[in-house]
Amino acid sequence: MDNQSIGQKLHDIYHQMMSRYGPQYWWPAEEPFEVMVGAILTQSAAWRNVEKAIANLRATGVLSPRAIRQLSLSELAAIIYPSGYYNAKARKLKALVQWLGEYQDNLDNLFTHSTDQLRQELLSVHGVGEETADAIILYTANKPVFVIDAYTRRIVYRLGLAPKGKSYAAYQALFSDNLPADPVLFNEYHALLVCLGKDVCRRNPLCRQCCLREDCEFGAVFDR
Repeated sequence: MDNQSIGQKLHDIYHQMMSRYGPQYWWPAEEPFEVMVGAILTQSAAWRNVEKAIANLRATGVLSPRAIRQLSLSELAAIIYPSGYYNAKARKLKALVQWLGEYQDNLDNLFTHSTDQLRQELLSVHGVGEETADAIILYTANKPVFVIDAYTRRIVYRLGLAPKGKSYAAYQALFSDNLPADPVLFNEYHALLVCLGKDVCRRNPLCRQCCLREDCEFGAVFDR
């Protein structure tokens, strides 16, 4: 399939999901730092548990870089307990706010960096991998990077669009090379894929409920 055909198919997939689910208004947060915290806490966790942990941070008045820096690791771990892996995530949040302190916690100043520079700096922070870094860049800095997660990999594979290289970068290039570099589009597209992956395209998929079923070879075989 040539790039023009891939681009058209990606557009078709987007419009089919948008028609079924509508705008997702993702990421749900009151301010950018909350998105950053959520991007850490959502690692290996269901979003409902992340919401509980963030609610705890808000209720105790420590949902800010400065307040988290002042907590001990054990105090922070206890607060974010609902998110799971709370000791490891406490260390990750500590590393994140230590890095933000280098910018006096001024996110506007931080986000003036180029996408590449911002990504490299984020990847240097303990506990921030490619998916987490890109979620922060897209959803807080509003820069056009496509976030690749397990849902996206699964759906892309089942639709027969998986890239030859199975790396994160290869999956990301599938979207960035074939769609306009638009953060609004990337935001909605990723959120819609998450919605589809959670509700329908599960490990054991509900193919008869899928809005992409007619274009999915996997679904046609699985649902015989």
